[in-house]
Amino acid sequence: MKILVLNSGSSSLKYKLFEVEKDSLLAWGLVERIGIQGTTSARLRHETKEGRTYQEEHEIPDHGLALQLVLQALVHPEHGVLSSLAEIAGVGHRVLHGGEIFTEAVKIDHEVLPRLKELIPLGPLHMPANIMGIEACRRIMPGVPQVAVFDTSFHQTMPRAAYLYAIPTEYYRSFKIRKYGFHGTSHRYVSARAAEILGVPLATLRMITLHLGNGSSAAAIKDGRCLDTTMGFTPLEGLVMGTRSGDIAPAAVAFLAKALKLDWDGFVDLLNKKSGFLGLSGLSADMRDIQKARAEGHQGAIDAYEVFRHRLIKHIGAFVAVLGGLDVLVFTGGIGENDGIVREDVCRALAYLGLTYDPELTLTIRGREAVISREDSRVKVLVVPTNEELLIARDTYRLIS
Repeated sequence: MKILVLNSGSSSLKYKLFEVEKDSLLAWGLVERIGIQGTTSARLRHETKEGRTYQEEHEIPDHGLALQLVLQALVHPEHGVLSSLAEIAGVGHRVLHGGEIFTEAVKIDHEVLPRLKELIPLGPLHMPANIMGIEACRRIMPGVPQVAVFDTSFHQTMPRAAYLYAIPTEYYRSFKIRKYGFHGTSHRYVSARAAEILGVPLATLRMITLHLGNGSSAAAIKDGRCLDTTMGFTPLEGLVMGTRSGDIAPAAVAFLAKALKLDWDGFVDLLNKKSGFLGLSGLSADMRDIQKARAEGHQGAIDAYEVFRHRLIKHIGAFVAVLGGLDVLVFTGGIGENDGIVREDVCRALAYLGLTYDPELTLTIRGREAVISREDSRVKVLVVPTNEELLIARDTYRLIS
């Protein structure tokens, strides 16, 4: 069965086509600059598993036309992988926010779509784009089942004590102000895959998964259920990230907003887009640039890395306490999968847990699955490249079969 997976952004549309029974990726690509006026046209980039590539540029005013171009590429006689669109059995959509309404993937029907729109206030930057992608599919592919898979749903097993903020309860009741957590599809995929690699039932493990990239989060998982995570009401909370501040004292926010004469939207923009590695280093939001500059003695890069490392190790330690110990630690995401220095620093800091690691593997593994702990390590440490799209395809297959 062939499943199309879509990730709709405000000006982009990412896609992957899977043969789900074989876990086989057939084609993938990206449409960018949707609806953006300017000298540069929108662009479709398409690639197949055989290595055939295709690219075209022209005006793409909306997600509807973007989707039509994607579908045309998939059935193109030269670089397509389908003989007809009728081969697409279902479409899985990555959706940012399920709130408390959707605790697992759901088949989209006339009742679900209005409920998704109710959640726009919880994700005003991403939810409208996610919904545009769904509506485009319903127009262009009528009758093809659509499934929504939520970034937040994996974290809905957190206990009340983990997700409530210590503010008047009426604000939770009235406005649903609470910790939701994000990157849930990634944490769910890599935790299950790590258990498979180790040959141990997921339901018996105490695990911390680290999704480290331009956006970063950690999750504490026990018996396959999330007990806590670092991101909160929005993806801004938690670890230091590429351009996001992570945790910051609320009083500091109020003080700075007043001192800089910024309205709230301006200050949120500062915390989301001008902070993190970029703000601390004054150099870059990319960890590769930070590591290079740090090695050359750049003080801003040194500060950016040290603050990131300190916060990461602190949150891991807190999650070990929440779990009552640790059996498995998993690295994923662009940094987690490729940066051996980060992995070694974390492993070295956790030696008190009886964690021993292979220095060569830890430093050199890039973008592939590996167990990097030693045989005698009491904590197993793995690198597992995330595959959120495959999990979305599997969820879609399960719901429409």
